Amino acid sequence: MPKPEALNPGGHLPPGLPFSEGMAVGDLVFLSGQLGTFPGRLELNNATREAEFRQVMDNIVTTLKANGMTTRNIVKCLVMLQDMADWPVFNEIYVTYFEQPLPARSAFGTTGLALGARAEVECIAVR
Repeated sequence: MPKPEALNPGGHLPPGLPFSEGMAVGDLVFLSGQLGTFPGRLELNNATREAEFRQVMDNIVTTLKANGMTTRNIVKCLVMLQDMADWPVFNEIYVTYFEQPLPARSAFGTTGLALGARAEVECIAVR
């Protein structure tokens, strides 16, 4: 069985958090849930929901890039939204980060996310 390994950090999360930015096992890559935080800070880029949703996706791209991947490597995403009324707006932004075929995806509403975020997205990719 392949040994799990931590991913190279993308530099957008501050040090000292109680989780890895992502882990790889063989060719499978598991990204931790990403929020729309400014690079290096635990502060949300939340002036608008659109800005926060773009930042979430930009943070995913940053982690992928630090590990020699792009969104083309993503095969599955899990989207957690603070308010399901944001689903159409999130989708408009989300699809701009991918080419066809889009990754498999699940989405659900939640009663609360870290830092009061509007969205959190975790992904599985293949190297």
